[in-house]
Amino acid sequence: MTTYTTLIILCGLVIFSYLFDLIAGRTKLPSVLLLLFLGIGIKQLVTYFNLGTFDFSKILPALGTLGLILIVFEGALELKYSPEKNTVIKKSFFSALFILLATTAAITAIINYITGESVYRSLVNAIPFCVVSSAIAIPSASGLRKDKKEFIIYESSFSDILTIILFNFTISNSSFDLKAFTGLGVELITILLFAVVSCLFLLYLIRKITHHVKFFLIISIIILVYAIGQSYHLSSLIVVLSFGLFLNNAGQIKFPWFRKHFLYPTLNHELKQLLQLSAESAFLMRTFFFIIFGFTMDVAQLQDAGLLITGGVILVSIYLIRLLYIKLVSKTDLMPELVLIPRGLISVLLYYNLPNQLKIPQIGTGLLFIVVLATSIIMSLGLLSSKKHAAVRNQEFEDV
Repeated sequence: MTTYTTLIILCGLVIFSYLFDLIAGRTKLPSVLLLLFLGIGIKQLVTYFNLGTFDFSKILPALGTLGLILIVFEGALELKYSPEKNTVIKKSFFSALFILLATTAAITAIINYITGESVYRSLVNAIPFCVVSSAIAIPSASGLRKDKKEFIIYESSFSDILTIILFNFTISNSSFDLKAFTGLGVELITILLFAVVSCLFLLYLIRKITHHVKFFLIISIIILVYAIGQSYHLSSLIVVLSFGLFLNNAGQIKFPWFRKHFLYPTLNHELKQLLQLSAESAFLMRTFFFIIFGFTMDVAQLQDAGLLITGGVILVSIYLIRLLYIKLVSKTDLMPELVLIPRGLISVLLYYNLPNQLKIPQIGTGLLFIVVLATSIIMSLGLLSSKKHAAVRNQEFEDV
């Protein structure tokens, strides 16, 4: 394959992704689902014409990590804090926490029953199926009204962070005793202090850097901080979320010393540029990640009845717990919150970060693909149904 052919393919994929975003905006069909199908279609063409490729699964975790960082950062940059939002923040946090713990317990029991493995191994393998993918949920919520959109952004971001904390905790501790929980407390305090220092340092850099190229440097430092933290099993996604929230709300800090040394007249303009750059970078990472994920999937596994049944049982547990929480605890509208719990990028990343000795053969990428695909399809149908229902209600109101 020549250099020009490669460039044509890459640019073509980006153009397709852009068109998919336009389609998603009009139909509520998530662009991620279309990207997955595009990747599957490309794989079928490559197989049919017997074209040579290399192992794309080796670059999938890196692309996914970049996409996760940029999407969470972009979402945080769009959130403006006010005391009135304390309610939605608390509500979204406890929703993410409770649903994560309940879903983890249910899926752990399912895996333990089906495979006969130990509870610990079942737990570790269950966690990737329990996280709401902010990479899919945040873009899919863009058409919702403001309060619902903010709830989904906060909830999916909290879900990512809490799941990573739970994942790192279970990987690092085979037994959950007082020492393990003490270590978790120390880790959280450390990462929160590190987040405060990092936010101040990065905001200071933004003010002091006069070179015409500075936002890619800032994003690179954020990625570097995340990578260093994760290499030590710290939940450094907290730093990414904190920095985005801090930047967008720095103007509300009233301390004179802070305003003197950190704020400057062009900050709001530069934040808009940073948001634009992170959004477009996230778009590229998401495009190639989901196309490659679809490409690496073996669709023949969808013919495995046992795999489909296991996937179906996991899906029932996911939506049943969500339904019960909405009905009994949050007591809000059932739709579209019920369906806005897709699995995706972060689920794949967590699975690939599982140590080989802890992986259960029956719980592989095929099962993960089924759950990711099914939750995206269910979300699409749910959003379409909600859109039609809202249109009917508006028409009835106009007719009165």
